[in-house]
Amino acid sequence: MSVKQSNYTGLINEIGNLLLKGREQVAHSINTILVQTYWLIGRHIVEFEQGGKEKAEYGSNLLDQLSTDLTKLYGKGFSRSNVFQIRQFYLRFSKIQTLSEQFEKNETPSHILSWSHYVEILKSNNELEISFYVKQSENENWSVRELKRQMKSMLFHRLALSKDKKQLEKE
Repeated sequence: MSVKQSNYTGLINEIGNLLLKGREQVAHSINTILVQTYWLIGRHIVEFEQGGKEKAEYGSNLLDQLSTDLTKLYGKGFSRSNVFQIRQFYLRFSKIQTLSEQFEKNETPSHILSWSHYVEILKSNNELEISFYVKQSENENWSVRELKRQMKSMLFHRLALSKDKKQLEKE
């Protein structure tokens, strides 16, 4: 292989690395905007439901109607279950100061998980467990598959039941 051919191969590899890095950044940006948008949509749904009251009226078919109308207007992504999850996302994470403050200020958190991560985490009803899995997913850079595996293996509960409370606090 000639020097010129070797340099050309290096050029191709460098361009390939730049493209891969750029695509990763685009995917991360899109995900961050999606999660932020869903959080804000959830806030609007909750505020509309409550109509200025502390709690919403039960028996409302708001989520069904929203699902139908948003799907007609904007296409896929607004099934009743997804609209419910968007609402739940806001309700569960409106209390997490760093996330909610950054979203309200339209800032981009650097440690945001994917929407798929949040959907899995929202399957828990325990605030401490939710917080645990969010932090572990962020700290350990868990994929959604790994998060599911850890939740299915009940990592949070196993650590909570362990006799070594210092280890639990460390985790």
